[in-house]
Amino acid sequence: MKIQPIKTRVFKENENLVEFIKRYIKKLPEKSIIVVTSKIVALSEGRIAICKDEEEKIKLIKKESDFAIKTKYVWLTIKDGMVMSSSGVDESNANGKIILLPKDSFRSADLLRREFKKIFKIKQLGVLITDSRLFPLRAGVVGVALGYAGFKGIRNYVGKKDIFGRKLKMSKTDIADSLATSAVLCMGEGKEQYPLALVLDVPVEFVNKVNKKELIINPREDIYQPLFEKIKKVM
Repeated sequence: MKIQPIKTRVFKENENLVEFIKRYIKKLPEKSIIVVTSKIVALSEGRIAICKDEEEKIKLIKKESDFAIKTKYVWLTIKDGMVMSSSGVDESNANGKIILLPKDSFRSADLLRREFKKIFKIKQLGVLITDSRLFPLRAGVVGVALGYAGFKGIRNYVGKKDIFGRKLKMSKTDIADSLATSAVLCMGEGKEQYPLALVLDVPVEFVNKVNKKELIINPREDIYQPLFEKIKKVM
């Protein structure tokens, strides 16, 4: 697998995203994946807010999330089936404004995929919209897939055998987030100015339609759930 981060100028609010990407991607091979940071997708959709004080910001965070609880540093929220900080509300690289997440990242990815399949006259193409997230009890952020199109986001090993013939009961690989983490590692988190990347020779299964809920699990079934219930007793 090869990841090519793409340096660009600063993307402007309400700018045409397809035209912007066309400016920097001149060739698109079959079975490649375009990676787009969620920030420029959100900017293209006008997903911008201005909050005059912290109270307005908190109201916005709660409005954008399905669940919100205050922690020591941030609001810990659930949005679109994912745990994230402050429902994705971001002030970094925003020039004094607040950038929200895209309205529907799966839909945005699908629209981009359709456009670029036509432009480059190819049949198999993936689009991945990324953001960043924290893992429990680990320092530093990694990439996360907010939405994707054109490839399966999960590889299921359940029912298959391991190298010793033992049948696997739970093993699955999170393809979408693994790709997002790899791409974000190359794209950076600061002032690198790589909001796009192209991934070639990708070990994924390309499809025309994705199941946007294939990575989501019930919070009650999450392996960390018992830990969070008891953690206050041991810390």
